[in-house]
This record gives sequence, structure tokens and C-alpha cells, in this order.
Amino acid sequence: MIRDARAGDLSKLRGIEAAAGEAFRHIGMSAIADDPPPALDALAVYQQGGRAWVATDAADDPIAYLLLDVVDRFAHIEQVTVHPRYARRGIGRLLVEEAARWAGARGLYGLTLTTFEEVPWNAPYYRRLGFQELPESQWSEGIRQIVQSEREHGLAVWPRVVMKKAGTSSGRSAVPSSESPR
Repeated sequence: MIRDARAGDLSKLRGIEAAAGEAFRHIGMSAIADDPPPALDALAVYQQGGRAWVATDAADDPIAYLLLDVVDRFAHIEQVTVHPRYARRGIGRLLVEEAARWAGARGLYGLTLTTFEEVPWNAPYYRRLGFQELPESQWSEGIRQIVQSEREHGLAVWPRVVMKKAGTSSGRSAVPSSESPR
């Protein structure tokens, strides 16, 4: 089941993030595995803003989550993480579909995200979900700021890409980010 995240879920999201991060250690990206999960106050901003969702097990305990920002008229997926015990069951896809519904209901142009290009459960996975790489020449100012922040955080050590999935807002076709209003 997908539902809005609740305040009581937030510490569990940190545990999901830590568990999922271990997969990076096995592909030579220990720095990512060692990166601490988001702080509770940072998670609370998403939860209180109605931009955090969880997938739950039968006992209503979170097993995956998604955090969303709005960047230049696109819903930007800040984080989507599935606990490794529940990986490869379509849970991430369901969360992304929820984000797309949320974006469409608000008249946003679609979804964007930044991710590791060569990590199998990152860019290749999002391509299977219909995301396409967005060339730098089409990056909006907000996306440029996100990429710069990621570089400052040390993520540029590994190849990264910006991806976009167009949506439909208010019954019209989505416009590319380079045409989106600021």
C-alpha cells in the first residue's frame, strides 16, 4: 500500500535508507554507503509539506519511501528508496507512479531526478520506467543548482545524469524543462 508518510514513520525511513545504502558498498561506492541517512528534521519538511510517501507492508510499517520537491514546474524526485528485503517487487515503480499522479494533479510538467548513470538500480532502472536523459543544454536553473549541490557533496566522483519523464498537466502535453517558467 502507498500512503502519505506520517511523523511516526520518519525514523523508519532513516533505517530503510541505511539498509539500502549497503548495496553501494558491493559495487565500490563505499562513500555512498557510509553517507548518513537524511536527518529527521529534513524528512519532516517533506512529510509536513505533503511531499513524502511510503510503501507499507501488511502491518502498515514503511518498507520504501519517496521524497519530492517542486523544481521549475516539475516534480523532482529527491529520493526514492526501497528496503533491500523488498527490492525487485515493483514498489519503487508504484512510488514513482504516485509522484506522477501528484504532479499531474498540480499541473506540473512531469518528473525529474538526478541519479548515478552506471548503477543498475539507478539510471538503467529509471529508463525502464520511461525517464530519458536530459542534456545539460536543457537543464533549468533549479536543476543546475541541484547538480552543483551534488557536486559539492562529492557525488560527481561517479558519472551522474539528469533525467526527465514528461507528464500531462491540465490535459495538455508537457513542455521541456528549457521552456518551463521559472
